[in-house]
Formats: sequence, C-alpha cells, structure tokens
Amino acid sequence: MKQILSAFLGLTLVAQQPSKQEDLKITTNIQIVVAPTTVTRPDGTYVSGLEAKDFKLYDNEKLQVVEQDVSFIPISLVIAVQRSAQMEQVLPTIQKMHTMVESLILGEQGEVALVGFDHRIDKFCDFTSDANQFRDALQKLRPGSRTSRMTDAVIESARMLKTRPNNRRRILMLVGETKDNGSEGKLKEALTDIQLSNVIVYPVNVSRWINKIMVQDEPPRPSMIPPSARPFPPGAPQTPTTADQMGARGYYGSVIPAIIEIFNSTKAIFVDNPQEVYAKYSGGTEQGFLNLKGMEQALSRIGEELHSQYLLSYNPNNKEEGGYHTIRVAVERPGLKVRTRTGYWMAAVPN
Repeated sequence: MKQILSAFLGLTLVAQQPSKQEDLKITTNIQIVVAPTTVTRPDGTYVSGLEAKDFKLYDNEKLQVVEQDVSFIPISLVIAVQRSAQMEQVLPTIQKMHTMVESLILGEQGEVALVGFDHRIDKFCDFTSDANQFRDALQKLRPGSRTSRMTDAVIESARMLKTRPNNRRRILMLVGETKDNGSEGKLKEALTDIQLSNVIVYPVNVSRWINKIMVQDEPPRPSMIPPSARPFPPGAPQTPTTADQMGARGYYGSVIPAIIEIFNSTKAIFVDNPQEVYAKYSGGTEQGFLNLKGMEQALSRIGEELHSQYLLSYNPNNKEEGGYHTIRVAVERPGLKVRTRTGYWMAAVPN
C-alpha cells in the first residue's frame, strides 16, 4: 500500500545505497494508475463493502490486476469560484459555503484553498485547515469583469493540487457558469494537467439563464438623435418617453438577453460543455444550485460520493500502447451502476 501511495502520480523513484566508492543510484519508473470508482444502486444510493476481487478493471479492454486502498486518505480541495460581473447576485450565497465544506467534504484532516477568476486568476487562500481563514477568504470575493477564464482557472488549480503530498486525494470544485470566456489555455491542456495530477473535478454550476435575469443592466446611454428626428407610428406623440419605448431598451430591449441566452443554450446542445468534460474525464459529477438550500444539497452529494468511493489502483500490463488509454470498471452484480474516470494519457513504454 505504501508503494501505491508513493507512486500515486507515476513518479520516478530513486533508491540510494551507500558505497565506498560512489553512491549507487537505481532509477525505476513505477506506472500506477488510480481509478476512483463509484458504485450505486438503481435508486442512486451508494454501495459499500465491496472488495478488490469484486471489480473487473479493463485498460484499453485488457483485464488488469486491481488493488484497493481501504485506508482513509485525507482530502486536498481547491474551490475555484467564478467572480465575474454576472455572478454578483450569486456570490453572497457562495460565501456561505465555508461551514458546509468543512462538515460535508473535508473532515478532520482535510485542507482547502480558494481561487477566484474573471479576467484574472487570483489565489485568495492557500491550502489551510483553518475554517476561519477560509471563511475570511470567501468574504473577499467581489464581482469583477464580464470575462470568465474557467479553463485557465482549472489549469492553475490542478498545478496547485499537484504540489500536495501523494497520500492525499486531490479534488477540484469548480463553481460558476458552464461556459468559458477568455481563457488563454486550451481544454486539452487543462485535461492533461488534471490527468497527470490525478485530480477529480466536481463542477457546481450556476444557471446562466438565472444570471441573465438577475444581473443588473448597465445604465442606458442617451441617444444622440433628438426625439423630433426619430421615426414614429402615425399619431404617436414625439416625446423622450415614447422615443425610449421605441428604442432598443423599449419593446425589444427587455427580451434581447433572453433571446441571446436561448440561442446560446440550444447551440450548446451540439458543443461539449467544458464543465461536463472535466467531470467526465476525471471521474467527478456535475451538480447545480439556484439558492442556499440547493448549494447545501449539491455539497452534500459531493461529500457523500467522495466518502463512498473505491480507490482502485493498478500497474498497467499494456504500457507499450501509447496515447489515450480507456478505463472500464465492472462489478459482477446485477443492477449496479459503476462510474470511474474514462481514461488517461500515457507515453509508450518499450518492453
């Protein structure tokens, strides 16, 4: 088990043996893949009490020898919160999550860090087990620009988690809308960092539709065309009030954001949702909320899943196959649903 934990990231270990002439160094690559696995019944409740022998794990459809870590592994959690202007009405709810995170997810030995992102990626709190420090950091979140660099925030969070000790579970909770706006990094780069760092991503998304309704519009700019010069229906009085009603902020102005959102939502059906991709390829699940109660329920579901997962690990017997490796886990019991990370990238290792 110690070997599994030390090789959690497929690290290169160097064994040193003292010698009269020169220290002898033996370098060996240990490729250990960790597959956090969740097993549920048809009603959604979690299945406990399974052992390694109950699982069949396939790497590129090749059966592997699986080990299960049954010891408690403390959690290192990064919470990345979108703090752009459209989140203004939601941030007060998010700032109340500190007690829920501590009780539902972290436990006694957990630690949490806070990242905020709009057009900037800022670390508001480094890893800490102090609930008060985390609470104070949440209160510093303020709405910023309309940019949302979600992918860049994921990359930064994964790199933060990579620095944590190998005997900790690495979790990223991504709180915000389901779209990226302005990132310099690419989705594949973020996924690679997640995979190499063994990070599980749990998106907690906020409805863009609700944000469109709740966000405050910017004050209208005065029109440069005087009311007397604007076209009106026959018989309509030419006053500033009627002119505003006929303009973009009148009959049509109130519904333009809704029309844009409907178009974006239907278009998104044909485009991968970045949050969905992060969850799918890391083994996490998407959650959503509209109010404080909804957020508490979302965090409760994440905490329950994390504490019900099986940490399956294996040394792939097909390292010569470079590229993307798919992972499939099965339990030979009828009616059970099994979910794990979909795969990982590996450089080919010669025999």
